[in-house]
Amino acid sequence: MRKLYFLLPGTDGKFACGGLWAQLKTLELAKQVCSADVVTYRQREPDKLFLDDLLQKTNLDDQIFVISWGFDVPKLSAKLKSCNVVYHAHTAGYGFSLPASIPIITVSRNTMGYWGQKSPNSLIYYLPNQISDEFHNYHQERDIDVLVLARKSSEYLIEQLVPELQQRCNVFVVNSYIDDLPGLFNRAKVYLYDSAEYWAQRGVSEGFGLQPLEAMACGCQVFSSINGGLSDYLDPGFNCYKIAAYSQEFDIQRILKVLDNWQTVILPEVLLGEYRAPSIISKLQLILGELNLFFDSNTNKIHPIRELTKIRLAQLKFKSTVSKITRKYSLK
Repeated sequence: MRKLYFLLPGTDGKFACGGLWAQLKTLELAKQVCSADVVTYRQREPDKLFLDDLLQKTNLDDQIFVISWGFDVPKLSAKLKSCNVVYHAHTAGYGFSLPASIPIITVSRNTMGYWGQKSPNSLIYYLPNQISDEFHNYHQERDIDVLVLARKSSEYLIEQLVPELQQRCNVFVVNSYIDDLPGLFNRAKVYLYDSAEYWAQRGVSEGFGLQPLEAMACGCQVFSSINGGLSDYLDPGFNCYKIAAYSQEFDIQRILKVLDNWQTVILPEVLLGEYRAPSIISKLQLILGELNLFFDSNTNKIHPIRELTKIRLAQLKFKSTVSKITRKYSLK
C-alpha cells in the first residue's frame, strides 16, 4: 500500500470548518488501513509536513496525494501532475474538470452521480463521511423543544419561522461553536436544518450534510431541506420531514404536531451502520487496494479512453444529427 498524504490548506484558524473535521476523521480511519499523514500547502504548521518541501523528493511514486479543498483542486492537480493523485470530493458544482488519470472518491451518492456524468472515464468510488459513536441516543429527558444551529440556516428559518415558533414552544438557537454537539442533540426533541439557500448562494452543493444525520442518530425528529448530499439518507415522511414546505403556517403546524406527539427517532441499523467506522474502514480497504493497482498499471504506457470534452461532445452531436438526417432521407 502506498502512503497517503491528505492535502489541506491548514488545520486551524480560518480553515476550521465541517469539511476539515470530516477530512481529518477520514485520515484517522485511513491510518487503520495504511500509512497516512497530513500535508499543508497554504500555511506552514510546526508539526505538519509542507507540500513544497515534500515535492523536493526525487521519487514520489510510493505516495498518493489526496486533494479535497474544492477551490484549490485545479491548481493542486496541475502542480501534482507527475504524482499519484486522488480527488476526495465533498461538494459538487465547482465547475472544474479532472483528467481520468485522477480517481475520484465521493462522500455522497449525490456527488458520485455528479462526477459519474462529468467524468465518465474516471475511477469513481463512494466513501461516506463518518458519524462518530458518541452520536447516539442517551435516553434522557429533553429540555429543548426545537434546536437550530444558525450557521448555514436560511433567512426564512431564522427571520420568519423561528420567531413564530418562539411564541409557542422552547426554541434554542446556537450562534457559536459547540463543544458537545452529541449532548446538545440529546437535549432536543426537534432539530431544524435548512441549507438549500446557503449553498445556492455559493453555487455549489451540500456535500454530505452531517448534522441532520447526527441529530437523527441522537433521537431527534428532523425537519430539513433535501438538497445535495442530504438526499442520500433523508426520506421525508419516513425518517424526517421536509422543511420550508410551501408555507410558514404549514411548517409550524407540522412542527407543533410532532412536539405534541413526540417520540424518539430510531434509525434502522442498516442505515446508520453505513456511516460508522467499521463499514467505512472495510470500504477503504477495498478502495485503496484498487487505487494501488490502478497506479501500478498507470506506470505502463497505455491507451486512455477519449475524454468527453466539449469538442468531443460537439463531434458526437454532429454525427448524431447527420445520422438522423441520413436515416430520414433513406426512408423516402
